[in-house]
Amino acid sequence: MTDRVECVVIGAGVVGLAVARRLAIAGREVVVVERWDTIGAETSSRNSEIIHAGIYYAKDSLKARFCVAGKHALYKFCASHGVHHERCGKLIVATADDQIAELERLKRVATENGVPDLEWRTPAEVAELEPNVFCVGALISPSTGIIDSHSLMLAYQGDAEEAGTALAFHSPVLGGRVEDDGIVLDIGGDEASTIKAEFVVNAAGLSAQAIATKIAGIPNETIPPIHYAKGNYFTLSGRSPFNRPIYPVPGQAGLGVHSTIDMGGQVKFGPDVEWIETIDYDVDASRADVFYDVIRKYYPALEDGALQPGYCGIRPKLQAPGEPAMDFVVQGREIHGIDGLVNLYGIESPGLTSSLALADRVAELLGIQS
Repeated sequence: MTDRVECVVIGAGVVGLAVARRLAIAGREVVVVERWDTIGAETSSRNSEIIHAGIYYAKDSLKARFCVAGKHALYKFCASHGVHHERCGKLIVATADDQIAELERLKRVATENGVPDLEWRTPAEVAELEPNVFCVGALISPSTGIIDSHSLMLAYQGDAEEAGTALAFHSPVLGGRVEDDGIVLDIGGDEASTIKAEFVVNAAGLSAQAIATKIAGIPNETIPPIHYAKGNYFTLSGRSPFNRPIYPVPGQAGLGVHSTIDMGGQVKFGPDVEWIETIDYDVDASRADVFYDVIRKYYPALEDGALQPGYCGIRPKLQAPGEPAMDFVVQGREIHGIDGLVNLYGIESPGLTSSLALADRVAELLGIQS
């Protein structure tokens, strides 16, 4: 027997929950299917918990547009829903003279993206703000913040459920097919079922491509390859030496091993970039050696033995190692030719910041008005 549902969202991460909330508030019947036993079990709970300003991304890219719009929406949402967050700002520091040009470029890109509030700070000014930070120059980003990602997801879930959304855990998507009057999904788990939906949103993160390949009728050429970039974090024992996140000049595949502070005051450093073939969440303690070297460039007083293995997350990159960073992919009918389907690929940083803006874009592609 096939059950009929109006909307199915695949994946209960921060973006999937934001999408479910958006569609439910618009009056749609929504079911979220999640293969794990809780919300945000993967990338959404294994990140830096930063509200990004919109500094790093190419002009007019989806990352730039959704990050900036999402940031403004997210601060309003956090204030109205009591989500733990702080608009604390961050410093991006150059630790060598040849990095100043990159800071100048970042400031130009940020302005192009609608983030005109970055300001220069001299080493003396940085020393007043952050006595433990070494630099030869820095930018301060006042609109960057920190957030309790689990609190945010609970708030999204609460709104969605209040508007009638049902969440089905232990419910992996095993396969499916596109039919003339909807999309059929075969759901596994303890209570296996088959459901047909008018609208399906694939927000499965690390599994988005794998799920798309299981749904007969989605053209294979529209499914981009995925590359797993593991990011390890180490925590700092003792009191925080910083008052705000400290970021180095970014690298090719990430924003560099930065420091951030969670809402409980715990300092963590990361992520690095470790390209992997299969998903695993073990933190290799030996990688701390590289962390010490990198961190001491901007925090010279870091003591031996101060770093402890923390956690890691995995980013669903669309580019292979050594290739330029790629944009979010948000596919509607104009790409894959299927009514009622949106596939989200490569939703990594700044996905959390962009979540409300991404949800609005999904609703737009589905033709669902608020």
